[in-house]
Amino acid sequence: MTTSIENLDRTVEAAHAAFEKARTVTPDTRASWLEAVADGLESDAPALIDIAVGETHLGTVRLQGELRRTTFQLRLFADEIRRGEHLDATIDHADDTWGVGPRPDIRRVNVPLGVVGVFGASNFPFAFSVMGGDSASALAAGCAVVHKAHDGHLDLAARTAEVVVTALETAGAPSGLFALVTGRPAAEALVDHPLVKAIGFTGSTTGGRALFDRASARPEPIPFYGELGGVNAVFVTESAWRSRRDDILTGYAQSFTLGMGQFCTKPGLLFVPAGDIGAVASVLSRALEGFEPTRLLNDRLHDGYRAAVTAVRGEPGVDAVVDGNCATPPAPTVLGTTAAHVRANPELVRQEMFGPASLVVEYGDTAELVGLARLLEGQLTTTLQADDDDDVSELAAVLADISGRVLWNGWPTGVTVSYAQHHGGPYPATTSTTTSVGTAAVGRFLRPVAYQSFPSARLPEPLQDGNPWGIAQRVDGEWRRPERKGIQR
Repeated sequence: MTTSIENLDRTVEAAHAAFEKARTVTPDTRASWLEAVADGLESDAPALIDIAVGETHLGTVRLQGELRRTTFQLRLFADEIRRGEHLDATIDHADDTWGVGPRPDIRRVNVPLGVVGVFGASNFPFAFSVMGGDSASALAAGCAVVHKAHDGHLDLAARTAEVVVTALETAGAPSGLFALVTGRPAAEALVDHPLVKAIGFTGSTTGGRALFDRASARPEPIPFYGELGGVNAVFVTESAWRSRRDDILTGYAQSFTLGMGQFCTKPGLLFVPAGDIGAVASVLSRALEGFEPTRLLNDRLHDGYRAAVTAVRGEPGVDAVVDGNCATPPAPTVLGTTAAHVRANPELVRQEMFGPASLVVEYGDTAELVGLARLLEGQLTTTLQADDDDDVSELAAVLADISGRVLWNGWPTGVTVSYAQHHGGPYPATTSTTTSVGTAAVGRFLRPVAYQSFPSARLPEPLQDGNPWGIAQRVDGEWRRPERKGIQR
């Protein structure tokens, strides 16, 4: 059932009331809530997996792994907030000898924003959906979450939300801290609601940009953390091509077809030396011989995939390298063109084909790669397939300018959840400079507040000299981190 505007209003108001009750709980308490959600999801895993298989056409093994990732992520965030690193608690004691003149006592800490609206993704029904990275990191930050379910797996969203709500309330969290809404009217009203202080989104560039513009047009604009995808270009140097062409093409075939090409990090673009396209077709055909296609996530996505492949294939100078199809299910397609055609029509390397299709671009000389890279828009990832003695410093610098994660001799599919992970990139990959994966994702839903010359008893716990929460503090420029055990792996 679609959520009415009236119910959306009540849901957001309840979320705000829950946030007010929960915003100052101890890190241990908040961490225990996340762990309770992880336990709840694991306990209900068989039912959740069955529903997900029926709604998404994804296999059981893939979904089991995705659910494990989701619960691991919750526990990693729990460990992180117990440490208090996300609070960035910083204490500068008064100092009459400070270099620019007497310094008052000033202390800064990050505080949660409030109610966060989260939009679920179609392609990851667990890891980027109801209790995926955006929801988990917002709860870890101390916010309340109102999640807009993706239409592609509504039954799974409802069941997952039920598990989450029950787990939170059983663990002692205030009622309303997490809620689910459905339907486009509720989605738009969620972005507009004055009590909503940020939005997390994973989805298409078109849909994300429309919501981003809406969030920016509010009387009080709010942050919109949109992850919109990209083509994730791979650049192969001439020497790497000579030494391991077949291995590179085999890895490429496995990566762009992983999950039927429905990963936001799928390599949709491969730059290779010219003059070898017959061998490229032969090696790729062999690498794809055992591939068993499955249906795409839903009919709407399939229609978009067909339209994108048809558009690229119809451009002048584009030919089939591996002649797949857009049937149900689709067979992998590899298209080919040249650097000259790309320079004449840069849109060729900006078109995402969300599914098992990719574009190979032949170039004449490695020196061309820097200019070709500069034709690209913002990327989640870019990859260098190169030898150790290749001089690719200029190219690597350009790739760092246009992408959030740069890989050396690897493949971009597979985004681990960790401390150093960055899953983001310049627009249109995302609408921000932040990450939606890894412990740094928590920082999106926090803002700093400084307290100057406050009496000790009136300071928030993270800023008190006695450090009652036992968290990391930076005191007069020096970090003090109490020892803690890490996450149970």
